[in-house]
Amino acid sequence: MKPNSGTLVINIMNGGKAEAYEGVYQCTARNERGAAISNNIVIRPSRSPLWTKEKLEPNHVREGDSLVLHCRPPVGLPPPIIFWMDNAFQRLPQSERVSQGLNGDLYFSNVQPEDSREDYICYARFNHTQTIQQKQPISVKVFSTKPVTERQPVLLTPTGSTSTKVELRGNVLLLECIAAGLPTPVIRWIKEGGELPANRTFFENFKKTLKIIDVSEADSGNYKCIARNTLGSAHHVISVTVKAAPYWITAPRNLVLSPGEDGTLICRANGNPKPSISWLANGVPIAIAPEDPSRKVDGDTIIFSHVQERSSAVYQCNASNEYGYLLSNAFVNVLAEPPRILTPANKLYQVIADSPALLDCAYFGSPKPEIEWFKGVKGSILRGNEYVFHDNGTLEIPVAQKNSAGTYTCVARNELGKIQNEVQLEIKDPTMIIKQPEYKVIQRYGQVSFECIIKHDSTLLPTVTWLKDNDELPDDDRFLVGKDNLTIMNVTDKDDGTYTCIVNTTLDSVSASAVLTVVAAPPTPAIIYARPNPPFDLELTGQLERSIDLSWIPGDENNSPITNFVIEYEDALHEPGVWHYQTEVPGTQTTVQLKLSPYVNYSFRVIAVNKIGRSQPSEPSEQYLTKSASPDENPANVQGIGSEPDNLVITWEPLKGFQSNGPGLQYKVSWRQKDVDDEWTSVIVANVSKYIVSGTPTFVPYEIKVQALNDLGYAPEPSEVIGHSGEDLPMVAPGNVQVHVINSTLAKVHWDPVPLKTVRGHLQGYKVYYWKVQSLSRRSRRHVEKKILTFRGNKTFGMLPGLEPYSSYKLNVRVVNGKGEGPASPDKVFKTPEGVPSSPSFLKITNPTLDSLTLEWGSPTHPNGVLTSYTLKFQPINNTHELGPLVEIRIPANESSLILKNLNYSTRYKFYFNAQTSVGSGSQITEEAVTIMDEVQPLYPRIRNVTTAAAETYANISWEYEGPDHANFYVEYGVAGSKEDWKKEIVNGSRSFFVLKGLTPGTAYKVRVGAEGLSGFRSSEDVFETGPAMASRQVDIATQGWFIGLMCAVALLILILLIVCFIRRNKGGKYPVKEKEDAHADPEIQPMKEDDGTFGEYSDAEDHKPLKKGSRTPSDRTVKKEDSDDSLVDYGEGVNGQFNEDGSFIGQYSGKKEKEPAEGNESSEAPSPVNAMNSFV
Repeated sequence: MKPNSGTLVINIMNGGKAEAYEGVYQCTARNERGAAISNNIVIRPSRSPLWTKEKLEPNHVREGDSLVLHCRPPVGLPPPIIFWMDNAFQRLPQSERVSQGLNGDLYFSNVQPEDSREDYICYARFNHTQTIQQKQPISVKVFSTKPVTERQPVLLTPTGSTSTKVELRGNVLLLECIAAGLPTPVIRWIKEGGELPANRTFFENFKKTLKIIDVSEADSGNYKCIARNTLGSAHHVISVTVKAAPYWITAPRNLVLSPGEDGTLICRANGNPKPSISWLANGVPIAIAPEDPSRKVDGDTIIFSHVQERSSAVYQCNASNEYGYLLSNAFVNVLAEPPRILTPANKLYQVIADSPALLDCAYFGSPKPEIEWFKGVKGSILRGNEYVFHDNGTLEIPVAQKNSAGTYTCVARNELGKIQNEVQLEIKDPTMIIKQPEYKVIQRYGQVSFECIIKHDSTLLPTVTWLKDNDELPDDDRFLVGKDNLTIMNVTDKDDGTYTCIVNTTLDSVSASAVLTVVAAPPTPAIIYARPNPPFDLELTGQLERSIDLSWIPGDENNSPITNFVIEYEDALHEPGVWHYQTEVPGTQTTVQLKLSPYVNYSFRVIAVNKIGRSQPSEPSEQYLTKSASPDENPANVQGIGSEPDNLVITWEPLKGFQSNGPGLQYKVSWRQKDVDDEWTSVIVANVSKYIVSGTPTFVPYEIKVQALNDLGYAPEPSEVIGHSGEDLPMVAPGNVQVHVINSTLAKVHWDPVPLKTVRGHLQGYKVYYWKVQSLSRRSRRHVEKKILTFRGNKTFGMLPGLEPYSSYKLNVRVVNGKGEGPASPDKVFKTPEGVPSSPSFLKITNPTLDSLTLEWGSPTHPNGVLTSYTLKFQPINNTHELGPLVEIRIPANESSLILKNLNYSTRYKFYFNAQTSVGSGSQITEEAVTIMDEVQPLYPRIRNVTTAAAETYANISWEYEGPDHANFYVEYGVAGSKEDWKKEIVNGSRSFFVLKGLTPGTAYKVRVGAEGLSGFRSSEDVFETGPAMASRQVDIATQGWFIGLMCAVALLILILLIVCFIRRNKGGKYPVKEKEDAHADPEIQPMKEDDGTFGEYSDAEDHKPLKKGSRTPSDRTVKKEDSDDSLVDYGEGVNGQFNEDGSFIGQYSGKKEKEPAEGNESSEAPSPVNAMNSFV
């Protein structure tokens, strides 16, 4: 046993077996006045026996038949918890068809093919021993027979038509019915001759188990379960009898008697069957206990007469039947004690007026004391109908009034003595709701407010709580709880209900309710939402020097709740007619306390705001003039910045009119040089915002302060700010300027910082001026265009981007302050190394023959070094646009043309051409060309000679087109090497150039040109690179007047030339071409007439016709433009062709010889008919 305790501890952790302590235990407590005993305590060790080994045969079941898998767990103490799982320790799914019974078996109403498995495992969990036992896996194999026979329900458990069940009162009644059948039966429960008990009945296991909790004798009866499917039904009746272990009707209570008194002990119990009553005295049956002449046993009662002190004892009552027993101890204490009052002295009682007051006087004594109450120190004994005296000594005042307050005295006396105690009574005013919430009908999306204005005792602190339908308010920002109201914004249908205002104090509670009905807006007329009407009846109250209360009445909200009110004020003294923003309050508030400034003649107006907009301002309130006072604040944003090297300009933001707080606003300006032992110099100036101090040293720090004052005094002491006298230009240039060339386009420049004293101002940074002197590859100078880079702060280095390779540069560095730039450092010369060249300026392919092509090219626009060679790569393209083997040729740098021989006839080739320096290869240019066949083939349209001229953010794309007129071109481009889709730009008209804008500086792009409507027809790709982001330029040529004038003059000249050409073109007549053709006609070419595909006479009428369908095309597959055949370009392709003033030819007109190059093939214009005929071989 534990020391000083009746607790018995049995510990088997250090050895011993639990079975050794199995048995029934009872505790007895004993002293000189008697002995009490406890109920019997039964100790039994828990058991978790193993499953008995058994050989389980596989269950072969026909589809649709029923099946029961028996668990039969070992008997444990306490009984185990049964559940079915598979090998993966996953619970087997259960349903109306498959379920576990109360005995642990698994029942199948009908089996299905998916029930086939090898691992039906029953587990038994023994909680007390924390162990789980596993049965051997059960195998189920379902075989199918077609068709599956449906069957009406048959009960699997319980069997037969009737059964009985006995349950004890207060326990849980569990009744089970599991049926077989196909389709799966549905279970229903009824009680014959009665109803299933409400609130205590539950259905479990898919309604196969009926559960009734806390059963009583009234739950006895016949319970029927009915299993039903589409083919029929089956039922079973369970007769339930509720028995009862003994339960108390009257348990014996402790009894305190004084010598000579009488008393009784009563022990009454009930049960089914009725329990028997037996008595014990001090743990011994009363029949063999020591005799006491003062007691007499009468069944369930012991009667005591004229007891003496020796009659004290503990009596036990035992009520037993076959289902249990009850045991209760009752102490009969015979003693003589003078009175004692247990209620604390001077205890304070507080009650609400007109409610009962209960004043306690708990006492103890033997014999039982008599209790008397007095009011006041010398009051008389309290008697009469206005008081109620309770047996426990409590004094009740049924209706306490204000005059009931005071001191009350309780006196307890018996034959052994007397004692008294005083208590205090305070009467409080009741809490009342003087303005209760009222019934409201509100339209949906409107706003509603419930009032709850209360009155309460001043010494009590009330709390107000709002409920909706006797529950807490929804957690919604639309519900606004004010001091004495509840407002609901944007009301919805779910806000419909009863709203209750509850007021609680420590002594009382009152409540009031109102119903809110939400209705839809009437269909007609349509709701018109508008800005609210202006507030009215503005009233000023509570006037003080620095505050005032403003109240108003809201105008009509016009179907849109007012969200807030804006309060504005006018200062008629300083700014009459100008309204300023003062504050704003929520739309539920109609009063506000406004803070005021001295020496302002205020008037106020209110503007209401809803979701539609702002109302018109209300009428102004009456004016209120506040008294003058010294300023509360000093000017803001005080600064000291010199405008000249020898002055200090002190500036500030002047106070506004209402900030002056009184008449005669001035400023006291004070300054002194920082870090020098100088006195403050002060001056008082008028209401201005600037004061200039002259004769100061250059760029010296000063301490400055500006203080406001008026006729009534000074503002508080201002804070000091630091300013500086005027700056001057820096005196020296940065020294030790060094340049480190990083690569052909980037250099890093270093310099030593200048001494801060020589800056003579705020150091803003350094500027680097740099410019290109000449290109080392061309040795040609150009217009010097200086660039500037600014580096902020005290930096001593910077990067120079965007340099041109293989060039000579100069730079200098200057320091910058707020005044300007200092002197420049000596010019520093540096050179950039070679880089890779740009792409060749052009690539032309001419003179196509059966096995050769002539290539001509131009050197790169930007060689970026000394060219070492060119690289030409080419490969054939077949009719499916597949590329053949690639051939590479290295060409000396001084060459500008090349004849490729030994090519395949009638084959298209793709050419890639780039230039090299010692650094590497530049961007390549591509082109395509076709060798001719032994006979003329129709021309295919093509786009060639795609060239680009790129700047930082744009590029000019141009090309040459050969093919039918009226082609619609587009330009596709993208970042080189990227897998992103091509971006497409449509070209307006049939022009052969386009400007790509919005490009990223310093980025390589790929570009190609195509024609709409010609499937898969586009140019070869070209690659170009935009220029790097350039530093700021000192001069922008586009803004210079001379440049603009020059461009205008050039445009005018071009316009004049176009007009002259147009006039001369339209002067021509019939040309003497026919004679020339006859004189030099090719014998193989015969004149053709129009009707048989031959050529006839040329005249003005025919010169302007396009070539007919039967005409031949040149062998390079170019397509002629359908322009007039007598254009200047067409005839210009002849041998030394010239024109008279009237447009006729001078000199011979004939086709070229076979061995001469066909220059006209490179033109994008249509050749003349003679050229077309001479293209035959």
